[in-house]
Amino acid sequence: MPHHAPHAPDPADAAIYSAREADWRCGALVYQVLVDRFAPPADLAAKAHLYPAPKVLKAWDELPRSGRYLDDARLWSHEIEFWGGDLASTASKLDHLRDLGMDVVYLNPIQDATTNHKYDALDHLAIAPEFGSHDDFRRLAEAVHAQGMKLVLDGVFNHMGRNSPKFRAAEADPASPYRDWFVFGPGFAGGARSWWLAENLPELNLENPAVRDHVYNAPDSAVRRYLRDGADGWRLDVAVDIGFRYLAELTAAAHDEKPGSLVVGEIACYPAEWFPAVDAVMNFTLRHILLGTCSGRIDPATALRMIHRLVDESGIENLLRSWIYLDNHDTPRLATTLPDVQQRRLAQVLQFTLPGSPNLYYGSELGMAGGDDPEMRAPMRWDLVTDDNPDLRWTRQLIALRQAQRALRVGNLRAITSHRLLAFERHTDRVQDTVLVITNPGDDTITETLMTGNSRLMNPFRLLDLLGTASAPVHVHCGLVTVTVPAHGFLVLQPEVMPAGGYSSYKRVP
Repeated sequence: MPHHAPHAPDPADAAIYSAREADWRCGALVYQVLVDRFAPPADLAAKAHLYPAPKVLKAWDELPRSGRYLDDARLWSHEIEFWGGDLASTASKLDHLRDLGMDVVYLNPIQDATTNHKYDALDHLAIAPEFGSHDDFRRLAEAVHAQGMKLVLDGVFNHMGRNSPKFRAAEADPASPYRDWFVFGPGFAGGARSWWLAENLPELNLENPAVRDHVYNAPDSAVRRYLRDGADGWRLDVAVDIGFRYLAELTAAAHDEKPGSLVVGEIACYPAEWFPAVDAVMNFTLRHILLGTCSGRIDPATALRMIHRLVDESGIENLLRSWIYLDNHDTPRLATTLPDVQQRRLAQVLQFTLPGSPNLYYGSELGMAGGDDPEMRAPMRWDLVTDDNPDLRWTRQLIALRQAQRALRVGNLRAITSHRLLAFERHTDRVQDTVLVITNPGDDTITETLMTGNSRLMNPFRLLDLLGTASAPVHVHCGLVTVTVPAHGFLVLQPEVMPAGGYSSYKRVP
C-alpha cells in the first residue's frame, strides 16, 4: 500500500477542498431514470398510437420477461415492449428525487429509436416521440434546475440503430453520402460492423470527420445542441469503443459548449489512463471490488489495497467525479445480487463513504429486486414509497449522513491499518470533518486494534457514532482505535472535538 507521509496543515489545502465543494460534479448524488419505466404517463390511451405493432404496451403492474429473438427485426421481442413513461411524467415525479436529496438526474437515452431502451438511435438529434418533444425536454431541464439539480443525458455515439434512415440509405447505395458513416463488408454479420455483433447496432465510423461533426464538433452537433437546450453533461455509452482520442475531443467540445459540464464514460477497464479523456467514469472496478468483498470473494486487506491503488493511480479529483454504482439497467438489481440484507447494507455504506459520486438506480432505494435483462428494468414501484419501507429509510439515512459530512463528499482517502477489517478515513483540511469507516465483511464478530495514521486525532477523546451501530464507546489512543464489529457490520465514526465541560485538546488544531 502506498505510504502517505504525515504533514503539518497547509493553508493551501483549504482552497483545494473549497474548489471541490464549488464543483457540482464532485461527490454528487446521482439518480438514474429509465424514462419508459420511471413514471406512468398522464394519459396512456392518448399515446397508444405511438406504439404501433409489433410494439406492445404493457400495464404498469406487469413485469418484464425475456422474449424471443425476432429474426426480421434483428432484436428481442422484450426490447419492443413499452410501459409508456415519458419526459412529462418524469418531470411530475422530481419531488421524490428532491426529497431524497439527489444532486443529479441521469436519463437513459431519450433519442428517437426503435426499442424501449433507445440505445439504437434512429436520429441523434430527435427526441423519441413516445417520450415527447424538444420542448418537453427543455421543460424537464428547467424543472430539474428549479429543484436545484443537474441533468445528465446518455450519449450513444459509438453506433446507431439498423432502422436509422442514415444506415438504410448507406446500406442500399454504395454512393450514398452516408456510406462512409459505417463500415460495410462481407466479413460482418448482417453486412456491416456492429457493436458486439448485435446486428441492430451498426457502429459509426468515427474516423470519418463528418461523423465527428455530427456527434460533437459542429455547432449543431448532438453533444452541443442538448447542452445548449438544458443538459449539464453526458454519460457516454460504451465509451471504451470510442477510444482515447475521440473521447478527448468530445470532452473538449462539451467543455467548450458548456464550461463545467460533465462527461462520464462507461468504461469497464481499469480507469487510471482514461483521464483526462473523460472527466469521470462509471466505476466498474470499484463495483466489482465492493460486491466481491461484501460477498466474501475478496478479503478485506486485499480489497483495501485495491481501493487505495485505484485512488492513487486514477487521481482523487477524477474519482470524486466518477459514479459509484452497485446496480443499473445492465446488471441485476442490488437486492437480487446481495439478497442478505446486512451484506447489502454494508455494500451501500461503502458506496456512500468511498470517494466518488453514488449512483442510485431508480427503485433500488425501495428494495426493488430484478435479475438479468430485462427483469432489472421493471416499472418503478411507487406503491413502495412509504415512510415504513426499511430500504427507503436506510437509503435516506445514508444520504443524510453524506450531506452532513463534508469529508464524505470531497475529502481525501487514507487507509487505516488493519488485518481482518476493511477500514479507511476520509479527511479534509479540518480535523472536525474527519470520518473513520470501519467494516467487517466477514462471517464472524471481530475485535481488533487499528492504526489510523491521523496525527490530529487526540487522546483519549471519544469518536462519535454517526450510524448508531457501535456496541460500546470508541476512543482514540495514540492514533490507535480498538473496535468490535459484528459479522457484515460497520462503524462510521467522527472525532468529538468539543466535548462537554469546556476542555478540548482540539482547541488549537485546525
